[in-house]
Amino acid sequence: MSSPAILIVDDEKNIRLTLASALEALKVPVDTASTGEEALQKLTEKSFNLMLLDLKLPGMDGLEVLRRVTDKYPDLMVIMITAYGSIEVAVEAMRIGAVDFLQKPFDHSEMRDMVRSVLQSPPEGRPARKYEYYVALAKRSINAGEFEVARVYATKAAFIKWNRPEAYNLLGGICEANGDHSGADKNYRVALEMDPTYEPASKNLDRLTSQPYTQLGMVWD
Repeated sequence: MSSPAILIVDDEKNIRLTLASALEALKVPVDTASTGEEALQKLTEKSFNLMLLDLKLPGMDGLEVLRRVTDKYPDLMVIMITAYGSIEVAVEAMRIGAVDFLQKPFDHSEMRDMVRSVLQSPPEGRPARKYEYYVALAKRSINAGEFEVARVYATKAAFIKWNRPEAYNLLGGICEANGDHSGADKNYRVALEMDPTYEPASKNLDRLTSQPYTQLGMVWD
């Protein structure tokens, strides 16, 4: 079996060099491309396990590259690099097929840990493409107070298995924490449609609709 290889795609030379340098500690071969077109060409010439793909590229943007890669190279895992606060774009990238996302500016240690985790996933049934993996990431982000990041992971989980209640309950809690009671109500009810016996969503909906309302006692799982 060939060793893993990473392709970094970013139009800024300094970022390509910085990322490549930060990944040296993983002792994994790294190549770079400055445009989406160049990245697609390199994929025809060499096998890669992981791509770090910037959203903003000249010409073909990152989402279009992701669409083509997902269609033609389904085994290639992609971590999308987005601007800070580009949550809707991150949601779309994860929906299309990205396994994770980084928001600029990002911590190099955090980036290495993410890359290491993705590369160490076994080829068969990769955790980085499983429902439980993204539910766990969402909960970890919630515990860290990163609710918008958690929303991306919970939404990805719901894309993978739309008929499970846990992700919708998390999305309801995230909406509620942000003051969106309508969104919270909707997601809690969807969770109960998926599984009428799912207690966390039942308890959250009862609390949300009770008078007087209180956020105390929110149940994440």
